[in-house]
Amino acid sequence: MDAKHHWLHRPCLLMLKDGDVTKPGQLGCGHIGSDSPAKPKVHSEGVLSPGVAPVSQLETPAQRLMRQLEEGNCTVTTLSTWGERNFGEASTPLMLSPSKAAGPEVEVEVEEEVKNKPQPASSKEDSVVEEKELEESGLELQDPPSGSDALGPYIDDPSGPPVEEPYGGGHDAQIQGPRLGLQSQTKANGLANDETNANRVQADSEEGAVGDCTPSPMSPLVDPDNELQAGPAGILSRERGTILGEVAPVWVPDAQALVCMMCEVRFTFTKRRHHCRACGKVFCSVCSGLKFRLTHLDGKEGRVCVSCHSTLVKREYHMTTLVLLLNPSSPFSGLPPILTSTGVKGDYTVEERPSEMVLIQELESGRPNSLVFVLNANLLAMVKLVNYVNRKCWCVTSKGMHAVGQVEVVVLLQCLPEEKSFPKDIFSHFIQLYRDALTGKVLSHLGLSQFSSSFLSSEEHAGFLWVRSTLQSLQGLPMPNQPFLFGLLVHRAEVPWAKAFPLRLMLRLGAEYRFYPCPLYSVRFRKALFGETGHTIMRLLVDFRNYRYTLPVVPGLTVDLEAQRTCIKIPTNGYEELMRALNKSNEHVLAMGACFNVAADSHLICVQGDDGQYQTQAISIHNQPRKVTGSCFFVFSGALKAASGYLAKSSIVEDGLMVQITVETMVELRRSLREMKDYTITCGSIDQSDSQEHVQVQWLDKECTLNKGVISPIDGKSMESVNSVKMFQKSEYKSNGKVIRWTEVFFVQRGDRPKSQGDHHTEHSRLTERLARAFCLALCPHLKLLKEDGMAKLGLRVTLDSQQVGFVAGSNGLPLPAPYLSTLDTVLTPIIHSRGRKRSEGPVVIELIFYILENIS
Repeated sequence: MDAKHHWLHRPCLLMLKDGDVTKPGQLGCGHIGSDSPAKPKVHSEGVLSPGVAPVSQLETPAQRLMRQLEEGNCTVTTLSTWGERNFGEASTPLMLSPSKAAGPEVEVEVEEEVKNKPQPASSKEDSVVEEKELEESGLELQDPPSGSDALGPYIDDPSGPPVEEPYGGGHDAQIQGPRLGLQSQTKANGLANDETNANRVQADSEEGAVGDCTPSPMSPLVDPDNELQAGPAGILSRERGTILGEVAPVWVPDAQALVCMMCEVRFTFTKRRHHCRACGKVFCSVCSGLKFRLTHLDGKEGRVCVSCHSTLVKREYHMTTLVLLLNPSSPFSGLPPILTSTGVKGDYTVEERPSEMVLIQELESGRPNSLVFVLNANLLAMVKLVNYVNRKCWCVTSKGMHAVGQVEVVVLLQCLPEEKSFPKDIFSHFIQLYRDALTGKVLSHLGLSQFSSSFLSSEEHAGFLWVRSTLQSLQGLPMPNQPFLFGLLVHRAEVPWAKAFPLRLMLRLGAEYRFYPCPLYSVRFRKALFGETGHTIMRLLVDFRNYRYTLPVVPGLTVDLEAQRTCIKIPTNGYEELMRALNKSNEHVLAMGACFNVAADSHLICVQGDDGQYQTQAISIHNQPRKVTGSCFFVFSGALKAASGYLAKSSIVEDGLMVQITVETMVELRRSLREMKDYTITCGSIDQSDSQEHVQVQWLDKECTLNKGVISPIDGKSMESVNSVKMFQKSEYKSNGKVIRWTEVFFVQRGDRPKSQGDHHTEHSRLTERLARAFCLALCPHLKLLKEDGMAKLGLRVTLDSQQVGFVAGSNGLPLPAPYLSTLDTVLTPIIHSRGRKRSEGPVVIELIFYILENIS
């Protein structure tokens, strides 16, 4: 074997059958035939489709592979394939559902016992009416607005040709196209979904990593059969030939299902029907009480029957086995490649297999700069050992998430005694977050990302709760560019709280580690802070079983508890969100979650004792007097009788506020909220006016803190408090090994339209699509040169006014060079002027953000 094939000496397990012929598009370490531009169709029996030249049957698979290499049918990917080599394809999409060196310490003080604490109601019956279940499931599965459904009516241009390749859109639109044929085939086969496809999820994840499920205008059409790889996973997928959980099944009508299709129990008024979201058949609640993440639900959990659950679990196991077989090394046997400087400024080399022992010694000896690991061509992980609040911690920071619309992430992990190995599982999770961002699944404050298997050597580590830093010290920490979030390790028993009421978990962590409001570091193998949820008032307000409803939260809403006075402060730009919560609430009960109150000097927390009971405590900054205490939620109950002798009653319940009022007062409160008027409730006995307490509802003209620390790439202008929308485009524009992505749009000025938090949740502006598309097409031939000149992040600011229209484009705080601006002027000016002459409702200024990436598809 000659020198040009030296990489073939790396250990790699190939599983080929006689008759299986493929033309791999890329051949890396343990990665064969993943991205072929045109792939011959191979049936499971080994028969080639028409149009494919026959291959001598005397060739062995190894000879056939070498012949393809010699003929140039395979290309070698020299850039790091560590992500695929060590962690395989993307796993099931994540569920996301929000000191000086020593930060502020906290005191834990026991509050007054809970007064008038309501008893938890009995659990709901398993048999829920199917129509109600469908309605609530539909609400749960609605993705947050993104792309073409996310931009508000700031600008609108009904004229002009429709955009052929829109940029917006969520994951739903992304997966429908390639699956239409398969869906039709499923229906024709009578929904034979009892078998599974062991490779479709893997193929879908691979497409998500590319972020391009539609043909690029700069590249040839993609063969739809590319999903069925000819490797071992592809062979298995063709043999099974079915797509259980991949596409939505056709539901069996209720009228045709008189009995459960598994246990044959007859349905009655109380024994309700339930449809399996995987196969579409009808079962009772006992036979369909399991949950599984389904691809056609965008990775969200859906109700499945016992049979489908067993099949799906087996498929997941087989997929994991195949990934391990295709990897040349076990997931924990080596580190990702490392980027090292050559000594020349801006010049680096990649060391494919660095020595873990040598790197650990460098870090422990006080290396000033972080180690830079290459997770893929566009994603880096910066690793450093830091001494944070007298704790030795791993500091692992991402670099490259912004380019796919994701916030950068930071994980501070307390080191174990005598630890001599890197926490490699964090690298794999970073890769998963990157891939999820390509499909529109992004992290947010108090969001949860879960692990699909054991993490950091423990099955009890269930995921990360992502939080923004507020009052904590960041001294001595190598931080990425804003925005970024810190990941806090969540115990498996704490997952219900992380999903349903994350603020309670965040503050409870603060009390446990004496940090206000919470620590930024994680501790492995710690005990769970919460257990079963049977004794909490939240069981009345939150669905802990299916998570179909929880406490609504208005961004910026806070609750201030003071002596003889309680104030609920609502930002005016949260009116629409509050109205949605008000319209969905019960007419006798109004309950809402609050945000963390940065202006308060203490906060109520909830602690679960060994007996399972929940108790009220408070945390505060050390050596500071407690004047204002924040609350996590409030509940107004209209159950107080007029003959009780009380105007209203207020009490502390767990970490929230309970106010009992009369029916008449509830009607007045709701009217005041709808009319955006302040309202005051007087609490206490009717005949004791001197000791009465007041609960006030106030509307404040304050903006939520948005895009803190973010600056414009055009001129360095601060974008703080400027509303923005993330974009997840379905099409990519590629040239010379590079790809340009539109990731975000900022609404710098909105004209004369009223400000509203919900403005950007309405119909996408066709004009904005046209601007982004024209910008990408104009710069596409110059992507390589722009990136080599350090202009990987680009900004386009467009002004639309009756008096003035125009644009400016820049990078690194400076305008783009004249040749690029001239090219952009040719294509953008006609679009801008067509809008500017038609409307005169006021100036509108928008800024679009683009990134140039390596094309790793």
